[in-house]
Amino acid sequence: MKIRSLFCLLLVLVSFSGLSGQKSGKKITITGHVVDGTGVSVAGAVIMIDGEKTGNITDRKGSYKIKVLPENTRIGIFTETNGILEEVIGGRTSIDFTFQGSVPYQKQDKIEPGEEAIDVGYGAVKEKSLTSPVGKIDGTKPKYASYNSIYDMIRGEVPGVIVSGNSIMIRGTSSATLNSEPLFVVDGVPVMSVDNIMPQMVKSIQVLKGSSAAIYGSRGSNGVIIITLLTGKDR
Repeated sequence: MKIRSLFCLLLVLVSFSGLSGQKSGKKITITGHVVDGTGVSVAGAVIMIDGEKTGNITDRKGSYKIKVLPENTRIGIFTETNGILEEVIGGRTSIDFTFQGSVPYQKQDKIEPGEEAIDVGYGAVKEKSLTSPVGKIDGTKPKYASYNSIYDMIRGEVPGVIVSGNSIMIRGTSSATLNSEPLFVVDGVPVMSVDNIMPQMVKSIQVLKGSSAAIYGSRGSNGVIIITLLTGKDR
């Protein structure tokens, strides 16, 4: 009887631990190396998460590093010439890929000094590479702290959005469902609500729509609002 009770208690503790991990939303860092069938490193290959392209690519040595969410299940490598390789994440933090045959050099856009990067949650992409308009504000300006709520701040400062109470719609987006709310991403983690965020906490707000939001798949069909919060070193 005691053994059965201890076993039940262990199951409860394991389940609670799993739920706590899921709720934390803490991102996991995955690293790896990509080579072709001849052992040559593949540079410029695009990293994919759950079938969606990210803004991350392999470096000149064929290495990559990306942060993913606990609920992400698959990681892939895409090249224009050799297609896609995919692996199940399964809790791993180091995943290597090997393409069959030879992989030609994957051309990368030249990054000019001073080009602004847009953080899209899975990584950063150059602003000029986003094909749909992006609204962005720097929340560290003193005047933004005068707003009473995050919704007032977005209504008054972020271009291309319609705010009604605590409801937000990005102009130029449409959805097949009745829901018109955009996807909110706070510090790289998708969230259901931003009600608890005060203007004084905000470092920046970015708005993505259309093909610029495609990195989030169907979740970004109504656009994406990316909020970066201030940290201790920003203050």
